[in-house]
Amino acid sequence: MKKIRSVSRAVRILEAFSDGKLFTVTELSRTLKLPKSSLFEILATLVAEGMVAKDDETNQYHLGLKLLGLASSARQGLEVSRAAQPLLKRLNETLNETVQLTILDKDEVLYVDGFESTKQLRTFFSLGDRAPLHCTAVGKAILAFLPKTEIRRIIRSKGVQRFTSNTLSDERRLFVDLERTVARGYSIDNVEHEEGVRCVGAPVRNRQGEAFAAISVSGPSHRLLPERDKEIARLVVDAAEEISRRLGYAPAEKGGE
Repeated sequence: MKKIRSVSRAVRILEAFSDGKLFTVTELSRTLKLPKSSLFEILATLVAEGMVAKDDETNQYHLGLKLLGLASSARQGLEVSRAAQPLLKRLNETLNETVQLTILDKDEVLYVDGFESTKQLRTFFSLGDRAPLHCTAVGKAILAFLPKTEIRRIIRSKGVQRFTSNTLSDERRLFVDLERTVARGYSIDNVEHEEGVRCVGAPVRNRQGEAFAAISVSGPSHRLLPERDKEIARLVVDAAEEISRRLGYAPAEKGGE
């Protein structure tokens, strides 16, 4: 596979800053054996993107805060994926429908794991795909359990784009649907994101009890009929709750003093 030289150099620069190291351009040029002219251009781009920061007093460069967010998302995705995989596989085998695991990232859902159905007519996904919160089962399973101020902020920031005739693109109707999701403990994507596709989702919680991830079962709408919602939801919710427990979430006992 052909490498792009500027990208390879950018990666080498980022790796040089490991363990909190700081460099001036001259020091970095000496360490990496790269010309200063090339370093200036790449560093300027990395600074503009927030990957690297510069101390104007010392003229030293160091890793930027944006990388902390990326590292946090990667670590979070790996942790929940390890906990979820056996349960996702079991859910996939039980229903023979596509099962997905997503995490909340940048006000969207990021697909980090899952298993596809073996049926000829099935839904597909790719790791690293992103999707909106307001019209997917995994998205609404997370969105519904966020504080209302946070939900409104996300809606203002991302909007409620219409993808199908069923998309809840009206804020009032979306809030009603999210309240239903909280009440029953699972979400429904009723052909709201893709034509002919229905999904049932449930939230995954971290140790602090925050809904930061979600799983869903998706398939053609003629197979995932509304009358099957409760049957499928029971399996999805059970799996999501077990994943949450494996991540350290301990729900409060009901009926305690």
